[in-house]
Amino acid sequence: MRGLHNPHRFEVPPKTPASPAAGAEAKNPIQVIERMMKLLDALARHPDPVALKQLALDTGLHPSTAHRILGAMTQSGFVERTEPGVYRLGIRLLELGSLVKSRISLRETAMPFMLKLHAATGESVNLGIRAGDEIVYVERTSSGRSAVRVVHIVGARAPLHTTATGKLFLVEDGSERTRDYARRTGLPASTAASITALPVLEKELDKVRRHGVAYDLEEIENGVRCIAAGIRDDTGELIAGLSLSTPSERFNPDWAPLIRETADEISRAMGYVRR
Repeated sequence: MRGLHNPHRFEVPPKTPASPAAGAEAKNPIQVIERMMKLLDALARHPDPVALKQLALDTGLHPSTAHRILGAMTQSGFVERTEPGVYRLGIRLLELGSLVKSRISLRETAMPFMLKLHAATGESVNLGIRAGDEIVYVERTSSGRSAVRVVHIVGARAPLHTTATGKLFLVEDGSERTRDYARRTGLPASTAASITALPVLEKELDKVRRHGVAYDLEEIENGVRCIAAGIRDDTGELIAGLSLSTPSERFNPDWAPLIRETADEISRAMGYVRR
């Protein structure tokens, strides 16, 4: 009936209008993510905690927008507030970074780049790591073009001083540890071309240090030559060598820049950033 009050009728309170900035963010989540990334990058550039005002200047965001996004990231652990209005990167990033690092496999990461180098040269590409005084080959692409047997097969071992990859690790060791290696092993020869004297080895390592690539000129196997460049991880540590091995008649020293570039690509994929 008209005019009677209905006791079961509920009044719906009027909605509070959202601010234009909040409405824009709700409608454009990609923009919010881009702003989050800007703030994370800005925080990463500062070694010490950063004030909100500085972060707003660095990112070009309005302070209220930066404050709102930083608040959300603080709740999720991506950012920490050290004191009112001052922020730094949060522990959650370290947790995620450790998880990512644990899942990165050197062999899996390197293989696409090795195949690319193999396709460009048609020659065998090897991945070697250090095990004490030897190099162990953990991955290889085979050229299938030559009857010459190449020693760089998966699981094969060879002394540091007779291999291109091994010389990279000796350079990393420095002079004193290289002399210790020479005394410890006696620098045994594998072929007539092997380096067996410390002064000759030190001169060779100096060239490796200057050029960023190492050579094995029939020093581990007759009729086989090799060029290698180093692979580093996210800490900058030398963890492997990428090498190209060929029969001597097909050896091309002009491939050195390509090998070094490929090794650098693998290093970047492993998280290495050149300082």
